[in-house]
Amino acid sequence: MEISVESLETSALTKAQLAELLFEQIGLNKRESKDMIDAFFVLIADNLVDGSDVKISGFGNFQIRTKAPRPGRNPRTGEAIPIEARRVVTFHASHKLKEQIQGDQL
Repeated sequence: MEISVESLETSALTKAQLAELLFEQIGLNKRESKDMIDAFFVLIADNLVDGSDVKISGFGNFQIRTKAPRPGRNPRTGEAIPIEARRVVTFHASHKLKEQIQGDQL
């Protein structure tokens, strides 16, 4: 089954649009579609907050990376400002996704 996103009005795909696609193309009712999309993203976020990587086969990996504290500066004033240690989410696309993206450019 292929899901079409050609009817999207903007270049950004939103959770509401994903829920609408589930409703239109799979046949779930609107409440179930919204709940499924919300549950999917909550599951991903909860795993990342807990420090676990999230791997979606054929799409890519979301990973938590801890960045060390470092010196920075205010670009307007040039004043030195310390940047605190923090955790960031990184995404690495799978080879399949990279191939699909490159295939569209040929």
